[in-house]
Amino acid sequence: MSSTKPTIKANNHKIHPCPNDKKLALAHDLVAQNTNEDIIVVTSGDTRILEETLTGIKVIDDKTLIKDKDLTCTLLISFDVPLKAVIYIARLSHTTKNAVLLLNESEQKLLYPIETLLGRVIKQEIVSGFEYPQKEVKEIDPKARKPLSKERIKEIAKKNYDDKVGTPKPISDKPKRDYKKDDEKAAQWEKKKKAPNKFLGKDENGKALFSGKSGERNHRYDGSARDSSYPPKKVGRKINIKSLKKPTD
Repeated sequence: MSSTKPTIKANNHKIHPCPNDKKLALAHDLVAQNTNEDIIVVTSGDTRILEETLTGIKVIDDKTLIKDKDLTCTLLISFDVPLKAVIYIARLSHTTKNAVLLLNESEQKLLYPIETLLGRVIKQEIVSGFEYPQKEVKEIDPKARKPLSKERIKEIAKKNYDDKVGTPKPISDKPKRDYKKDDEKAAQWEKKKKAPNKFLGKDENGKALFSGKSGERNHRYDGSARDSSYPPKKVGRKINIKSLKKPTD
C-alpha cells in the first residue's frame, strides 16, 4: 500500500488486555480462530520466539514491515506497542480488514498518543483467561486509626497550645487598678522638704553651731545669716586702659 493512512473500520479495530507472560498463548488462539484470514503478526522486538511458536504465519518486525509498502493482510495482530505512535499507525496501513492489539498493563501509557492520532478511542475487549491479575485489596482494620482531617488537626493543635500556655483571660476579668495605692507609693518617693537649719548657739571657742551642715555655709561666725552676695565672686585684675596706650611723640 502506498498510503500510511488506516482504512479499516473502527469496529474492526480492537485491543485485548493481556499480561506479557500470556501474550504468546493468546496470539496462538487468535491465529487458530481465524484460519480463513490472511494474518501478519508484527512486533517491535525479536521475532525468533514468535516464529518458533506460530508456524506457518508471517511474523515480522516494524522495520521490515515499513520498508515493504506492498505487504498487506486481512488480520494484523500487534504483539506489542511500539514506542512511537506513528509506527503503530503505519502498522494499521498494512491491513485491509481487522487489527488486534495485545496490550500489557505497563503499555497503557503508550495508548493515549495512538488514540490521539486516530481521533478516537480503541475498543478494549477482555478475553476470558487472559485478563490482568487482580490486585490484592488490603483489608481495612476497623480498629486502625483513621487519618485526621485538616480541621481536626487544627483543633488538636489549638487544644494542646491552650493546655500548655493557658487560655488568656478576657479583659473584663482583669482586676481593677487601685489608684489610691499608686498615690501612696508615689508619695514615698517624693523629695521631702528639709527643715531650716537652726542656730544652736556657740561652742567654747565661740564658733556658731547649727542643726545642719549647710547652716555653717549660710551663716556668719556669730550665727547671723549671710547676705545674698556671699560667697564673694572672684573678680579678675583690673587694668587701666589708659596705661595701655602708647605715648605719642
